[in-house]
Amino acid sequence: MKTQMLKKVGLFLCILALVVPVSAQEKQQEKIQKATEILNEFKNMKESIPEQLLQQAHGIVIIPNMINAGLGIGGKRGKGIAMVKNADGNWSDPLFVTLTGGSIGFQAGVQSVDLVLVFKHRSTLANIVQRKFSLGGDVSVAAGPVGRSSSANTDLKLDAEVYSYSRSKGLFAGISLNGTVLDVDNSDNAAFYGKTVKPSSVLSRSSSSQSSVKDLKETLNTF
Repeated sequence: MKTQMLKKVGLFLCILALVVPVSAQEKQQEKIQKATEILNEFKNMKESIPEQLLQQAHGIVIIPNMINAGLGIGGKRGKGIAMVKNADGNWSDPLFVTLTGGSIGFQAGVQSVDLVLVFKHRSTLANIVQRKFSLGGDVSVAAGPVGRSSSANTDLKLDAEVYSYSRSKGLFAGISLNGTVLDVDNSDNAAFYGKTVKPSSVLSRSSSSQSSVKDLKETLNTF
């Protein structure tokens, strides 16, 4: 009787060891799937990120449902993913990140926006694994120009390191993010990749077999 009980306990622990990591990844899977949905929706919008800018992009951050709230003093908070284009031309596996910031001025209400940041240089975004950085402080950021046609933007110098875009209630536009801080989300990365995986290795590889990651990369390549 005791032997049978020990066997059942052992079997239960084995099943639990398999189930818990999967459950721990559900939130991260949802973020990746939502990021893919945002890219697909942006791609189909007439007034979207210019092709000229996308051709120069070597990094991207996607923050689904960023909260933008304020009453006199405002704040921004969101969690999403970051990816860079590596030397072989392939996009890296997604790194989970957070974005936080505040502002002072007349403002009231709460707004949820989908945010996309386009980075012109890989190294700018890749440096996030060493330390968090401030947009508009450590790295220049500008509200991005809008219009899918590259010919409509031939006069743009595109001198900023980062261009920001947001969508809220069907409206698409560039957005000011001066003073917001971008940082690595260590807890989400540990839950998705395992505690032994370093953020730097995530951005340097493109080997994830997760179907959600593959879908995200395919969408990004066809954007």
